[in-house]
Amino acid sequence: VQLQASGGGLVQPGESLRLSCTASGFTLGDYAVAWFRRAPGKEREAISCIDDSDGYSQYFYADSVKGRFTLSRDNAKNTAFLQMRSLKPEDTAVYYCAARRGSGSWNSWQYDYWGRGTLVTVSS
Repeated sequence: VQLQASGGGLVQPGESLRLSCTASGFTLGDYAVAWFRRAPGKEREAISCIDDSDGYSQYFYADSVKGRFTLSRDNAKNTAFLQMRSLKPEDTAVYYCAARRGSGSWNSWQYDYWGRGTLVTVSS
């Protein structure tokens, strides 16, 4: 059972990146998915999650990324994505995807599976 996050890199302010989170050994569509990030010198923060517990997908975003980041999921590929637009230097962080049974949550301790993390650097 594994989650693999990928897609990070170095970009300039205002540019875009798409992160991927691919599951192996389990069906990602049966799990709530979230993205977290840890910026240098800061605590890990939740930035987005999907909640399907009410029978339909609800997407939640932290204020810091709302309107710029979009979380999506392709069940056929067993993969979730985080599309990031209008990136800012303060978005520089290691990004992690996570999955859990049940409803989406902002609490990292509730997640069962974690990807390894992918580094996003936004700098001119």
